[in-house]
Amino acid sequence: MGPGRPDPDQAVAGRWRGRHRVGPPVSAVGRSRLLRLPPVLPHERVPDRARGCSGRLAAVTATGAPAPSSTHRLTAALFAGGVATFAELYAVQAVLPALAAEFSLSESTASLAVSVATGALALSVLPWAFVGDRVGRARAMRWAAVAAAVCATALPFAPSFGVLLALRAVSGVALGALPALAMAHLVARAEPARVAAIGGLYIAGTTIGGLSGRVVTGAVAAGWGWRWGVAVTAVLVAVAVAVFVVLSRGDDRRQPRSRATPSGGPPVTTTLGAGARLRAAFTDRTVAVFYAQAFLLMGGFVTIYNLLGFRLLDEPYRLPASVVSLLFLTYLVGTVGSSGVGRAVGRFGRRRVLVAAGFAMAGGVALTLAPSLWLIIAGLVVATFAFFPAHAIAASWAGERIPGARSQVAATYSLAYYAGSSLVGFAGAAVYDRGGWTGAMAVVITGCVVAASIAAIGAPRR
Repeated sequence: MGPGRPDPDQAVAGRWRGRHRVGPPVSAVGRSRLLRLPPVLPHERVPDRARGCSGRLAAVTATGAPAPSSTHRLTAALFAGGVATFAELYAVQAVLPALAAEFSLSESTASLAVSVATGALALSVLPWAFVGDRVGRARAMRWAAVAAAVCATALPFAPSFGVLLALRAVSGVALGALPALAMAHLVARAEPARVAAIGGLYIAGTTIGGLSGRVVTGAVAAGWGWRWGVAVTAVLVAVAVAVFVVLSRGDDRRQPRSRATPSGGPPVTTTLGAGARLRAAFTDRTVAVFYAQAFLLMGGFVTIYNLLGFRLLDEPYRLPASVVSLLFLTYLVGTVGSSGVGRAVGRFGRRRVLVAAGFAMAGGVALTLAPSLWLIIAGLVVATFAFFPAHAIAASWAGERIPGARSQVAATYSLAYYAGSSLVGFAGAAVYDRGGWTGAMAVVITGCVVAASIAAIGAPRR
């Protein structure tokens, strides 16, 4: 090409640059850049990203907007949220005998301090799912976390058991946001290959929260009374809420309903309204298997820990309250189990691990029927270790099942989970009033066996 003659390639590039705002070629980018693509679940259609007909694949520069939530930030935020939620939700479980003594209550009536909160939480999860779809899941969870922290701060000043139950009910409503939305938020944000692992770490956060709430409250209450125990836990909750609020900021985008439904699921499309999404969450038979795990296993788990203090403070053990509170340290094995669920699933498959966990929990509960204190502790360890992987698998699997109704599925799972905590927990306490520990644990063992059998028959074999 002679001097002074225009380069036709440059002229064409100029015309295209004017019409389509073509950026610099990749060769002109000084260093490597990251191309961010949305995660696509198995059997999903890749979303059409070229509707603007630009005809080019852009290189994302270093000055571009970051991803809505990095993997580490998302994991840390959900971990902190799990700590805050469960520390507040189950703090009073460690002081149920103290509440019964101060307010002259039976075991089943005192257990309402737990059942009222979990029941209110169960009723709130579906409304929170729609709120999350409307304003953004991260924003809804932040609003609720702050409200729950306020309730936790007010709880130590309750003048009567009735006021305490009212505060627990309001707290339960606020705490419903995280269980309703966390797994849906996780599945939408994380890479599909990382969902089970991050979900396990979120469940680990719930175990740390449940452990710290119970142990801290019980240890402080043993020396200074239940009000001081609950107050110290309220400070822990406020700190965890602050961490969650800070780490979840900037992740407020509402989720586009642009995903296709995996094969085998109900016909959910991107144009379905709220009622249709809710029907899809309720009518999928496979997801109902996971709802059954949540209701039966969580109900049994809460029954064990609701009644543990009453049994060990009574004859023939007569353990000090401070020592009984230390038995909640068995929650640590739940943290180990849930954080390692990703590796177990990768090796054996989700269905096998879920079924094995249900039967293992039943075996652990059976050990607690022995009179030996050491066998009781061993049974608690086994049951706790088995419960949390089962919960992590069922929750994340349910969230993946129907992408077009993800919030509704996660909320319905949480509804089953906390309905089990409230209803089975109260029923187990009522059986304990009449039949003692043996009768209550028979209820728990039956629920675990039924849950594992349902998973063996109804869970997908992949």
